[in-house]
Amino acid sequence: MLKTKQIPHKTQTKLHAFWQALGQADAVLIGAGAGLSTSAGFAYSGPRFRRYFADFEDKYGFHDMYSGGFYPFPTPEEQWAYWSRFIYLNRYCAPPKPVYDRLYALVKDKDYFVLTTNVDHCFQKAGFDKRRLFYTQGDYGLWQCSKPCHDATYDNAAMIRQMVEAQGFVPGETGLLLPAQGAPSMRVPTGLIPRCPRCGAPMAMNLRADDTFVQDVGWYAAAERYTDFVRRHKDAPIIYLELGVGMNTPGIVKYNFWNQTAQNPAARYLCVNQGQAYAPREIAGRAICIEGDIGAVLETD
Repeated sequence: MLKTKQIPHKTQTKLHAFWQALGQADAVLIGAGAGLSTSAGFAYSGPRFRRYFADFEDKYGFHDMYSGGFYPFPTPEEQWAYWSRFIYLNRYCAPPKPVYDRLYALVKDKDYFVLTTNVDHCFQKAGFDKRRLFYTQGDYGLWQCSKPCHDATYDNAAMIRQMVEAQGFVPGETGLLLPAQGAPSMRVPTGLIPRCPRCGAPMAMNLRADDTFVQDVGWYAAAERYTDFVRRHKDAPIIYLELGVGMNTPGIVKYNFWNQTAQNPAARYLCVNQGQAYAPREIAGRAICIEGDIGAVLETD
C-alpha cells in the first residue's frame, strides 16, 4: 500500500483532487485496458508463466503467455493443451490481488458503465453488473467458428475444464494444481478438440484478431447499452475514468475519452497508468493524470 508520507507532494495533490472528483461524481464511465489486470496480478510472464508453462517454454522457446498464443503448434492437440491452460488461468481463476473488487466498491452506488478491451472477465468476477459492461474485443470464455460460418459464440467452461484435467491438472479457484506424479501432458485427447457444431470447422477463440471476429447478439446488445449511456450523459457532469490503457488500440478508450471530455464542459478525465498517464492540452484543465500502479493508487483513499 502507498503511504502518504512516501508520496511526493505533487502526487499527493493529484491524489487529493482525484478522490475528491471521484467522490463527488454521480456518473462514471470506466475505460479499462490490460494495465488494470496486470495490476490485479494477471501477469503473462515471469514466475506465473513459468509455473504453468515451463514445459512449453522448454520445448518451443517462447517466454510469455502472450507469445504462446501466436505460436504455430504442430498439432491441434498441443495447441489446445496450451490454450486450455491459458484460458483457465486467465478467465476462470480469480486475480491474485483485489484491485477489481476495490474498484467495484468505489462505483457500485453510482451510475456507472464499463468500456474495456480486456477479455478476462475480471469485472464480472468482482461483482460488476454484466449489463453495465461492454467487452469490445471478445471473451476468453467464448469460442466461435474459425471460418466463421455463422455469428454465434459458445461458452467453453466445461470443455476447458476437461482439457486441463486431461493434462493431469486439478483446477482450483486461484490456479491449476500441478500433477502429483510426473510432468503434465502437453496434449489433449483428440476427441476434446472443439469443432463448429454447424460446419465442422475448427473452433477459434472469440478474440478480435482479424475480420473473422464474431460480434454476436450479446456483443451488439452491450454496444447499444454503452451508446445509450453515453447519450444520456453527453451534456451532464460525468467522470471518464481511464485505467491501464496503452496504445495498442487507443481509439477504443483513450482517444474516445479525450474527445468526449472535450465535447462536454461538465466532464472530467481521470487517468491512472504506469508510464502512460497524460492528456492533451485541450482538456488539461479538467484532467487528473496519475503515474503509478492502479492497485496502489486505489488503496490511497
